[in-house]
Amino acid sequence: MMNNINSSETAMLDFSAWATEKQARIENVLNSTLPAANAMPQTLHNAMRYSALEGGKRVRALLCYAASELCGTDTKVADAAACAVELIHAYSLVHDDMPCMDDDDLRRGKPSCHKQFDDATALLVGDALQSLAFEVLSQTGLCAQTNHQISMLNILAKASGSTGMAGGQAIDSASVGKTISRADLEQMHQLKTGALIQAAVLLGGINGNIVKITALSTYAKNIGLAFQVIDDILDVEADSSTLGKTAGKDANNNKPTYVSILGLTDAKQHAQQLYNNALDALTPFGESALRLHELAGFITQRRF
Repeated sequence: MMNNINSSETAMLDFSAWATEKQARIENVLNSTLPAANAMPQTLHNAMRYSALEGGKRVRALLCYAASELCGTDTKVADAAACAVELIHAYSLVHDDMPCMDDDDLRRGKPSCHKQFDDATALLVGDALQSLAFEVLSQTGLCAQTNHQISMLNILAKASGSTGMAGGQAIDSASVGKTISRADLEQMHQLKTGALIQAAVLLGGINGNIVKITALSTYAKNIGLAFQVIDDILDVEADSSTLGKTAGKDANNNKPTYVSILGLTDAKQHAQQLYNNALDALTPFGESALRLHELAGFITQRRF
């Protein structure tokens, strides 16, 4: 879906090398932030590390780093923001997989936390990862400007709570087996998936001016929805080994998706339009937004 960008052929690191470098960076940050495996209580800390490390493409962290490069955000702040977002994301996956929610036995190509450990441990893992995310962002002296640090905490809290990710999951659970409109589906996913993706971009761009923040918000809103549309498509077209989670589960559970409401062809067209909208928001920044351009392509070109 993504057009080639000439500057990707310059002396800068190509996207693959840049992404690999940032993925390794966030892995190191998470590894040093999470409690040691041998620290008491050992089972909880082992389970936290099991759930947060060595998993996924780190799309949210990459978005955070890309936005930070566009806005000139301090590296220490970008690391903390990327770490906090990944911890929140990991907590959400642990809780989503539990029997009382989506009841999935596979996550990131390995047994879900509650399968590897037990339900009680998984519940506590999610709680602890969420708390750790806010501990990371509230550390003394993180930002030169205190108001920036308060804004970061506010952004992540809103994205995680009842008017963000948790609220979207509540709507999702209540919608199983029901027919909902496209507008309702979009609202659900804007909260469930889009809110944290938008937070990742805004946290990375915390140093930006109002023009950049407005554009980043528009970009993130569109690319967050595109991410979910592609997820719905992959649930139909990919297999479990490729996805790292159980394929076809949404259809089997009679959950409303973009594919079930729009059909496969129109869902793909919708993802393309969201991608185009995201790139349009970046137009004023030209080549300085290269990584965000590339990430939009990376998200919409996930293969099956």
